[in-house]
Amino acid sequence: MSEQNTRAGILFMVVTTFIFAAQDGLSRHLASEYNVYMVVMIRYWFFAAFVISVASRKAGGMRAAAATSVPWVQAFRALLLVAEICVMVFGFTLLGLVESHAVFACYPLLIAALSGPVLGERVGWRRWVAIGVGFFGILIILEPGVGVFKPEAVVPLIAALMFALYGLLTRYVGLRDSAATSFFWTGTVGMVAMTAIGAWFWEPMSGPDWAWMILLCITGALGHYTLIKCYEMAEASAVQPFAYLQLVFASILGILVFNETIRMNVALGTALIVAAGLFTLWRERRSKA
Repeated sequence: MSEQNTRAGILFMVVTTFIFAAQDGLSRHLASEYNVYMVVMIRYWFFAAFVISVASRKAGGMRAAAATSVPWVQAFRALLLVAEICVMVFGFTLLGLVESHAVFACYPLLIAALSGPVLGERVGWRRWVAIGVGFFGILIILEPGVGVFKPEAVVPLIAALMFALYGLLTRYVGLRDSAATSFFWTGTVGMVAMTAIGAWFWEPMSGPDWAWMILLCITGALGHYTLIKCYEMAEASAVQPFAYLQLVFASILGILVFNETIRMNVALGTALIVAAGLFTLWRERRSKA
């Protein structure tokens, strides 16, 4: 892979993290005004339409995109992702963007920790040390045993655990199915599941908020498109460290738009989590070299 392609892939990853951060800000606003299930349901309607549109343009159409050797695993990972999105958006309404993303940033460490028991991958002692440092950073953010500790802070941690398991299952199905197939199952199964739940929580939405909802749907599809282009142009190991920029962009949005603040313990804990995560990604890349 050429250096030029890698640079383009990094650029697409930076754009993707900005789009996803904007999407999180829109989700935070809408979920604070309306039911989380309804917001995620409408978002998935647009996402599924985008997935079906992409699949229909490929060779073999939707039949080829839906073909899988592990349908139950594909369905479960799709359900896991949509549940994680609901939990994370709910976390935005409880904690805001800054603290939610600070805790959620630990998901690469969770993937590293779970890759052994789930996928049978070998995790060396250096990565275990990095995982330990990252979890120490989580403890600094959560402040267990301190009077100001909020149980709500556990919500994004649960979301991170769910997303880590989703990532591991994506690795698992990736050995058997194409990325297009996994993408198709993610959108369609998630849409069906959220419609079955969200339809019971429908609320009238104001005109301005419908505009924000449409923008949320557009950013969702656009973010997935730029992410696909990113991985087409560069190896995942080369661009993955830049995914942490979503934490930066989301924090900026939280501070400027939602008047959030960054407490010292959150800044320190986040720095430890990001440093440990980057080390883990570096070790993984070296082991594959």
